[in-house]
Amino acid sequence: MISQIEMALKMKFNPVAIIWSDKLPEDAMRFKEGRWGCVMWLFANVAKGRTAAFDRNTYGCWGGGVGLGFGNTYQYFPGGQSCFEHFLSSGNKDYELGQNVAQSLQNLARKDFLEDFLEGERYVKTPEKVRKFLEQMPMMDVPTKYVVFKPLKDVDPTLEKPKVIVFPVNSHELAALVVLANYGRDSFDNVIFPWGAGCQTIGIFAYKEISSSLQKAVVGLSDISARKNVRNHLGDDIFTFAVPFDMFQEMESNVKESFLTRPTWISLKTPPSP
Repeated sequence: MISQIEMALKMKFNPVAIIWSDKLPEDAMRFKEGRWGCVMWLFANVAKGRTAAFDRNTYGCWGGGVGLGFGNTYQYFPGGQSCFEHFLSSGNKDYELGQNVAQSLQNLARKDFLEDFLEGERYVKTPEKVRKFLEQMPMMDVPTKYVVFKPLKDVDPTLEKPKVIVFPVNSHELAALVVLANYGRDSFDNVIFPWGAGCQTIGIFAYKEISSSLQKAVVGLSDISARKNVRNHLGDDIFTFAVPFDMFQEMESNVKESFLTRPTWISLKTPPSP
C-alpha cells in the first residue's frame, strides 16, 4: 500500500500497519514464549522493514500484553497487579508482599528489573495513583489470535485491512501530522497525547479511537523506558503518531491540496545551510 503521507513527509522509517489476524505471517519476528522483551523493539524492526507478530503467549512483557490488546496481563506481573502498582511508582521495598516476591526473584530476575522492582520506576507518584491510571486504561481483548505489525508498503488492501497505522516521526514530521489531522475537520483537538507505555499508545489507546464517532490520532513514545529501548534502532528524535485506519484514509485524501505541497513545509524538509 502506497501512502501519500509517507511520500510527502519523506520519512526515514516505514509507517507500520497494525493488523488483527488469525493467520501468522511466515517471516514474522516473534518473542519466544515466556521470554521478556519490549514490544517497541519489534516495532523498531518493522519500521525498518521487517514483520512481527504477537499472541497471548509471546507479548514480551506485562505492559506489552496490555498494550497489544490481550487483556489485563498485569495480573501476571510478579506479585500480581498490586506489586505492579508499587513497581511503577514508589517501589516494593517497603511493601510486605513485594518484599517476599523480591526474595523469590533473587536468582531468577535480571538485576536491573529487581532494582526497579524494589525502588520503583517512579513514573507515577503513588501506588494508589497507578491504580487510578489502570482503572482508566482502555484495556481490551482483541478477537483474533495474533496482532501483526507490518510495514505499510507490504500491506495488500485487497487481502487485509489494518486497524491502526503508526508513523514513526521526527519533530517536524510530528508537527505536520498534527496539522494534517485537523486540516479537514470542524474541530481542532483531533490529536491526543496520553501518558502510557510506548506500546499502549500505538495499541489500545489507538484501538479505542476506532469506535469513536470522531476518531482522534494518538501521539506516543513519551515512555522513557521505551525511548531507552529503541534509541539504538530509531535514534533520539522519534515519536509515534497512531491513527485508526479510517482516519488515516481521511488524512491521505487531503495530502495533495494541503500545506504538504507548499514552500513552508518543503523548506523544513530541506537541510539547513552550513
